[in-house]
Amino acid sequence: MTDDTEYLAAERFRAPTILLSGPVDYAMYESFRRQFDAAPQDGLVVIELSTLGGDPEVARMMGEDVRFHSDMAPNRRFVFLGKAAIYSAGTTFMSFFATENRFLTRGTRLMIHERKISKTLQIDGPLTTCIATVTAALHEIEASIAIQNEGFENLIRGSKVTMAEVLEKAPCNWYLEANQALELELIRAVL
Repeated sequence: MTDDTEYLAAERFRAPTILLSGPVDYAMYESFRRQFDAAPQDGLVVIELSTLGGDPEVARMMGEDVRFHSDMAPNRRFVFLGKAAIYSAGTTFMSFFATENRFLTRGTRLMIHERKISKTLQIDGPLTTCIATVTAALHEIEASIAIQNEGFENLIRGSKVTMAEVLEKAPCNWYLEANQALELELIRAVL
């Protein structure tokens, strides 16, 4: 069993096991899975990411892979290393790592924001059908908010950040420099 509380010095990040950069999309997920499946079956597994964002559901898929395999293989320690920019879906992915397994390089910026939707709602037909269409759209928005807030709760668990603070700042895109994230105890260290 690995010790997830052990402090990791910078030299432990010299050769990350998994390197990811660019938009969080299905191409990134395929690259992630190839590297993830080839990763050592015990010890430290460093996952380095730099991204300006992307698909939050892909970020959740990658995060669930990390969470699931962490539970299944306690002899492995999955560690997140954010580099340069960790925006949007990148922050969602980082939220799946325990705080003691989150690291950022100097000057890295995190960006936290609400999920966005762009949808045109066409209302046309019998009134009862129109109500069903509007209700379905409302349910989609409510479910997306619930998923978003679960991610926010994972991100801030054990930190100095409150849910009220995230909900206040996220609609306007909340940017945090690595040292600010450290002060707020959202990460373990700045390298």
